[in-house]
Amino acid sequence: MGCERGLFLTAALLAVFSCSDAITGGREAEAHSRPYMASLQVADGGRMKHECGGFLVADQWVMSAAHCFLSGSEGRKVVLGAHSLNEPEDSKQTFDIVQVFSHPDFSISNYDNDIALVKSLKFQRDGAADPDTDQEVNTAGWGSLNNLGSRPDKLQELNIAVMNRVRCGRSDYYGRKFTNNMLCAASTRSDTC
Repeated sequence: MGCERGLFLTAALLAVFSCSDAITGGREAEAHSRPYMASLQVADGGRMKHECGGFLVADQWVMSAAHCFLSGSEGRKVVLGAHSLNEPEDSKQTFDIVQVFSHPDFSISNYDNDIALVKSLKFQRDGAADPDTDQEVNTAGWGSLNNLGSRPDKLQELNIAVMNRVRCGRSDYYGRKFTNNMLCAASTRSDTC
């Protein structure tokens, strides 16, 4: 367990997660330009359906959100190499989930510590570093395109600036829901959670 704990702590420092799965104001990513992006899928009427996103952090490990595993990992799979969630693609690889390590202090009430490490059968390393305030970062996912919840078929990407932690904690932003375990990035026309 020591190795998994060390990996979990390292991965937690690399995480850029918040309250939900959304890319608002983004654009379609260049096909297969993000091989480290993972689609966590669940069985739905005989086929697999995208439920949450994630990304590779180390061999056999994907980081995702803890709220994606409230009902466990049974029946879920990790899909790598996808651009389209619905179209067949030769680059898609599907892996069984071996184990999920959700953050022990995850809070469903405000999504604090909403991170989980997903262990699968094999992967390759492609990590990230913590961004500075005002640094422009690139994010990607298949999350909601707007507040109505419509989701894209194709992977979306968005360049957005990291916001100051104090600003994010103000009552006119996220207030008490924003904790020191979160990073914040937003603009007036685009957003990601």
